[in-house]
Amino acid sequence: MNKTIGKRIRNFREAKGFSQEDLAERLKISRSAYQRLENGETNSWINHIESICDTLEVTVDELLKTEESFVQVNNNNNESSNSSGVIQNQTINYILSDKLIEQYEERLKQKDEEIAFLKSLIEKK
Repeated sequence: MNKTIGKRIRNFREAKGFSQEDLAERLKISRSAYQRLENGETNSWINHIESICDTLEVTVDELLKTEESFVQVNNNNNESSNSSGVIQNQTINYILSDKLIEQYEERLKQKDEEIAFLKSLIEKK
């Protein structure tokens, strides 16, 4: 399981002063489920990535990107080469890409609405 993501989430959580229970409550999951997520025992963080980022006030890039590169998600606990980690990485990348696209589309929609509102105010003057 990916311990790196869990450690990064823990670091951001602690920097914000949240307890594990606080964050679990905000994510609407049990504390034990949150502990498994933070300890790298599960990759369920992908299901909560938007809420995690919103709550901790970080971007997906900040969460996943280390100084060197993006964090690798890999379930392989041994040294033998196995393609399941690659497939999982691709799947997570697709899911993240879809979520990022949705977020940007929503932001664009909000900005378009703000622009239309401001234009209407200007036209009234």
